[in-house]
Amino acid sequence: MRVISVLGSTGSIGTQTLKVIKDNPEDFRAVALTCGSNIDLLYEQILEFKPEAVSVYDPDKALILAKRLREEHPELSVDVYSGEEGDVICATLPQADTVLGAIVGFAGLKPVYEAIMAGKDIALANKETLVAGGDIVMPLVKEKGVELLPVDSEHCAIWQCLWGEEKENLDRILITASGGPFRGYSRKDLESVTVERALKHPTWKMGGKITIDSSTMMNKGLEVIEASHLFGVDVDRIDVVVHPQSVIHSMIRLKDGSVLAQMGKPSMILPIMVALYYPDRGDRLLEEFDPFDPKCCNLTFEKCDTSVFGLLDLAYEAGRARGILPAVMNAANEAAVGAFLQGRIGFLDIEKTVRAVYARYEDKNNKEYSVDDILCISREAMTVAKEYLNI
Repeated sequence: MRVISVLGSTGSIGTQTLKVIKDNPEDFRAVALTCGSNIDLLYEQILEFKPEAVSVYDPDKALILAKRLREEHPELSVDVYSGEEGDVICATLPQADTVLGAIVGFAGLKPVYEAIMAGKDIALANKETLVAGGDIVMPLVKEKGVELLPVDSEHCAIWQCLWGEEKENLDRILITASGGPFRGYSRKDLESVTVERALKHPTWKMGGKITIDSSTMMNKGLEVIEASHLFGVDVDRIDVVVHPQSVIHSMIRLKDGSVLAQMGKPSMILPIMVALYYPDRGDRLLEEFDPFDPKCCNLTFEKCDTSVFGLLDLAYEAGRARGILPAVMNAANEAAVGAFLQGRIGFLDIEKTVRAVYARYEDKNNKEYSVDDILCISREAMTVAKEYLNI
């Protein structure tokens, strides 16, 4: 049985992970849960899964949750923590053997890092952990002898395609992308994009931040950098392939020209199960894959137009540069996406902001840094982004 700490339990990945745990109680147990501020949903999760510890990033809401639990369910024995310290406590809980990292943004880096230090296996859904800190995290995974299990659907697909293959046989990685809600748009078309339209992803149902990243194609840029760290290849050996049907979740090309692809329904349930059951396989929870589904009969592939979606090119640039620049890019994007979701800036202002902040740090790139340095630089870059936007 895997005993799991679910970091980000109230988000899209977290709630689906808990569904897998609920449907397989003989295989998994949730021992700790964390959230940012959604204490109403966390409260319901506590009643259902009875974890030993929880954490709420917002300390005021943590106090409200603790009081409610004492008054309404004094029989429950659950410790309530808060802030980054609380996330780290839940990530390093001695009872847990596996940590599901699904905290949104660079805030997910420190708990995952500390969990690896504590010898936990990591089921990783947080891209930013490797985008910002991959040069630190990957060597630490090897040093500690823990498993890093990709949950992101694209990286899980690549990972599965590589099972049993020698590293030297890998030629290229082909990361698929739906193209988001604005595939085929011109730069002019994007000027009038609203938050509501940007949140209508054509294939996947995800949280707000990742959905906006998908609409700007920054999500694919982050995935390219993450894949570079996970699989030990340069970003220039990774291609982004727009595949609107979202049937093929990613592919690899081997040195003899063979192409291997992982296919399935566009659901995060399967990659979560693959990671949590590894090296075994669990019983199917989704409907069977139907190759005669109309979506599967006409699979198409195209290049991403980076003259329209320029953040993908910037991500490749950051991935080549390494050092602190991927963290700077990621943090600036996080700030800009937050401002867009609040209706404070336009859609194209996201890219303008990220490029402006990135440019300020290009001459300051540093390849010697710690996790605390990365967190400090990320916070600083977010501040610079907000100053740029006057918010």
